[in-house]
Order: sequence, then structure tokens, then C-alpha cells
Amino acid sequence: MVKLSVIVPFYNVQQYAPDTLRSLKANAREDFEFILVDDCSRDGTPEILARAERELPGAVLVRHEQNGGLATARNTGIDRARGEYLTFLDGDDWLAPGYFSQLVGAIEELGVDFIRTDHVQCTARARQVQRVPVGRRGRVLSPREAILPADRSTSVDYAFAWAGAYHRRLVDQGLLHFTDGLRTAEDRPWIWKLHREAESFAAVSLLGVFYRRGIASSLTQIGDVRQLDFIRAFDQVIAETAKDRDADALLPKAVRTYCAIISHHLGSIERFEPAVAKKLKSLSAAALRRMPQDVLDDALDSMDLQRATKLRRLRRRPATAGAAA
Repeated sequence: MVKLSVIVPFYNVQQYAPDTLRSLKANAREDFEFILVDDCSRDGTPEILARAERELPGAVLVRHEQNGGLATARNTGIDRARGEYLTFLDGDDWLAPGYFSQLVGAIEELGVDFIRTDHVQCTARARQVQRVPVGRRGRVLSPREAILPADRSTSVDYAFAWAGAYHRRLVDQGLLHFTDGLRTAEDRPWIWKLHREAESFAAVSLLGVFYRRGIASSLTQIGDVRQLDFIRAFDQVIAETAKDRDADALLPKAVRTYCAIISHHLGSIERFEPAVAKKLKSLSAAALRRMPQDVLDDALDSMDLQRATKLRRLRRRPATAGAAA
């Protein structure tokens, strides 16, 4: 019986993959498997992974014939996973030795559908602990009740798939797969679905994942059209939440978060290529008009004046051809 399946997508990360793989080796156990998904890398990553397949205990190497993006690569790993529990790691991050054994121990002790953990954010040489925005630690909680309040950071805003572990029953219930083809914000519909539909979770004070920020190859640092997939991701959040039995209570949170993300991207619009920046504005304007307008009005009223004014002005922007995500 495989106790834990670790799903690790790789794409053009030859500079960082050796550190990632060394940290996996320092977490190996006879009942752990490491599913290494090469998402059609074009640099030296395939050769590094071929060596890891031979040298890393529990390694399972899967190669994509064409690049599908992080969401699709994770789904490939989920479909191959045999473990009682699943977790994720990105191909440019790394782990503390023995972390996965502690992770499995925590979810087994609590008996929940999933657990969420803290992590260490690494920017150049700086290190900063990022904590799950859940106050009660080591307690069995309702995921649905952790979505609100709308005006504060909550568990659905901490959307890192690798910050936790997940029971296999979530796969069987159709709750663990990602939306195929999303190239950014893929964690957002996923974390909302988990919190709306899973039965139990817990936050634990466990540190062991080291998350690289600010590397040049990261999609979050590249201002191309792939970044605009956040529109599709949040449209999905809004559409699915609108069908929920508690839609009236939950939609204000979803709409307010969507607005905050739009505002964030507009605030750094200079990093986008000119054509993409123009498309960002038109797609964002169309997205604002698609939202439930009464809920949007309340969300804008609750935001600071500068952001609210910018978004109201954007909502009034004339519709243009092709303004659909």
C-alpha cells in the first residue's frame, strides 16, 4: 500500500530541479511515491528527471508530449497516484528533510479530508513564514465555514495546493482535480470547490515547504497573455458559487476577491506587453459587468476609495469586440 503520493510538475526548471529532487530524496520512505511530471520541458530538465527516475526511491516519471500547463500536469499526476493521501510540490521549490512523514502523521491523527500547512516564502536570500489564515490549529473544522468573512483573508485566499495533504476520497468524489488548461490562478477554483464540498479540514502549524518567489522563469513574473487566465479561473469561481445552496452568503466573498485580483493586476499593468495590457483592461471590464451587479455594488462600497473608483470607471468602459475570457 502506498501511503503518500507526491505530485511534482516540472517545466524548464533545470536550474532548480536538482534542489527539488534532493529534498524529495531526504523525504523518501518505502511507502511514498514521487510522481515526476515533465510538462514537455525544452531545457535540460528531462535529463535531470531521467537520472532521478533511476536514483530517487519511489520515483515515477511521466512525460507530456506537449506543454499543458500546471493544472493539466497536476491532473496527470493525480490520475497516476496510488497513495492513500496525496500532496503536491512545484518543480522549483524544495522541502525540509522528513517533512512528508510529519505531514502524513498530522492528517492521520486528525482524520480529516484535508489539512493546510504554513510555508516559507523565499525571495532571493530573504525568508518569510506565511501562515494559513485559520486561527484554530489542530482542530477538525468545517471547510465551508472557513470561507467567510468576505472582508478578511480566509482559507480560500491561501490557495497553494502544495501547502497541505489530501485524502484519496477527495479524488473519488471528484474534488481534487484542477481545471484543465488554466495557466495561472489554477488553485483558485480548486480551493473554493474543496471548501464548498469537502466535509472536514484542519490547519496545522507545520513548516517544511520552501516556496521560491520572484524567479525570472515563473509565470507570475512574465507579463504575457497566459496571466489573463485568472479571468477564466475567477469566472468559474463565481459561476459555481452562484449555484451553491449558500450563494447569498458566499458570493460577496467571491466577488470581492475577484475585484481585488483585478485591481492587483491593473496596479502592475506596466509589466504586461502593450497588447496584453489592453486586453487585460477589456477583459476585466467585461468581467465586472458579468458579476451579479448588486453584489458587485456592495463589494465596491466596502473597498478603499482609490480601488473602488478605478473599478467603477473600468466597469463603465465601452464593451469591445472579443472582450471575453
